Amino acid sequence: TFLYNDLYIYHIKKNSWAKLDIPNPPPRRCAHQAAVVPTAGGQLWIFGGEFASPNGEQFYHYKDLWVLHLATKTWEQIKAPGGPSGRSGHRMVACKRQLIIFGGFHESARDFIYYNDVYAFNLDSFTWSKLAPAGMGPAPRSGCQMTPTPEGNIIIYGGYSKQRIKKDVDKGTLHTDMFLLKAEGAGKEEDRWSWSRLSPSGVKPPPRSGFSVAAAPNNRCLLFGGVHDEEEEESLEGDFFNDIYFYDMGKNRWFPAQLKGPKSERRKRRRGRQAEAEAAGEEQLQPPPPQGPLEIVREVVAEDGTVMTIKQTIPGAAGDKSGSEDEEEDEDEEEGGALGQAVEPCPRSSAMVAVKHGVLYVYGGMFEVGDRQVTLSDLHCIDLHRMDQWKVLQEMDPKTQEWLEESESDEEEEDEDVEGAEGGEEEEESSEEESEDEEGEQQHPAVQPGEAQAQYLARTEQYWLRLARSHMGPEAKDKKVLKVAHAMAKTFHEDSI
Repeated sequence: TFLYNDLYIYHIKKNSWAKLDIPNPPPRRCAHQAAVVPTAGGQLWIFGGEFASPNGEQFYHYKDLWVLHLATKTWEQIKAPGGPSGRSGHRMVACKRQLIIFGGFHESARDFIYYNDVYAFNLDSFTWSKLAPAGMGPAPRSGCQMTPTPEGNIIIYGGYSKQRIKKDVDKGTLHTDMFLLKAEGAGKEEDRWSWSRLSPSGVKPPPRSGFSVAAAPNNRCLLFGGVHDEEEEESLEGDFFNDIYFYDMGKNRWFPAQLKGPKSERRKRRRGRQAEAEAAGEEQLQPPPPQGPLEIVREVVAEDGTVMTIKQTIPGAAGDKSGSEDEEEDEDEEEGGALGQAVEPCPRSSAMVAVKHGVLYVYGGMFEVGDRQVTLSDLHCIDLHRMDQWKVLQEMDPKTQEWLEESESDEEEEDEDVEGAEGGEEEEESSEEESEDEEGEQQHPAVQPGEAQAQYLARTEQYWLRLARSHMGPEAKDKKVLKVAHAMAKTFHEDSI
């Protein structure tokens, strides 16, 4: 497991990435949340996330709050009491001069907890407050959709949680319910919030986790991709998606996106008013019944010659054409792919998405083939007003895929029993030192030229033990602190050579 704390900016007009090296960044992490506000030339706010050891067996969940000042290119840690406990997989949005945080989870070697609490951080007073909305809210979960509405309310959809059924047996749950968190107060400080359940009409997305969400034009938000895990006794197989669903916030209605293809003008004449309505964005309230899903099978050749087959299933939501229109669609595909299948993003979960000037950008993500996990670095875009075709902005370089074999030392670490793992709530009792976090990696003891990992660890072990203890608090067992300290030292050594 490799974690990063580097910062990249994508220049839309230049179609290029640029790495920004800004001193004293937040410590490396994943599964955190970020939100941008226009204050003072632009600010990027980051909360929480997790650190994982190289073998993926040790976790540390952050509860720190950082802001990147885009105008001055400086990082700043904001230390305000009363915020959420350490977590990852939560969701955070900027809504009317507040950062609103919901849900997430905390996991240790033996225990886990999912949250459904709501916190607000006031961007004017720099203070946290825990909200107590009236009504019945969502069950605890992580990885849900969270979207602010123009009125200052917040929509929550879906998510994932798991429960322990018996020792070493967990059951995952994909949530498909939808809620509105409504601000009912008039004053900034006096806002009263309430939960209500939404029952949207239309065609809802099939159940999934790991989907990505962005605000879309015309008072809509969109959902892209994700994965539906089929859990068996001994195996876990994922069905990955690359589809887009829109949610119309005004009409409280879901509908699947339909790609119109470059030949849409000719189809419009054949299909009459129905196609004109689709082209204008006026989707049918009652979509026609599907005529069976379409399967597309692609083969990806790994660097070591292994052939991986990716099966993609496209729902038959567009099965409303007569025979002559089917023939026309075939002609279109022969002439360059009316559905844009030649360049569309492969199915994936955990992609990054953003909408700028009505264009959706999709970066990276991951999918699994057998016991191999593929991390992606490609970049695609599609015009949400035209919905005609996907464009490839940056292709995936297959040479960037490096398959790592498990070393004997990693296996020994995994076999070793870990004692005294704390539950999620115990993090609240951690010392205040925890919020100090790492003040930039340049302050760690430097690796000397030619110094082996064992030598480096022997020389610097006390430093890493102090750092791990400050993160984990005085209640953590010595053995657990030692393992996290060694994992941090190992990762820093590997990053330095």
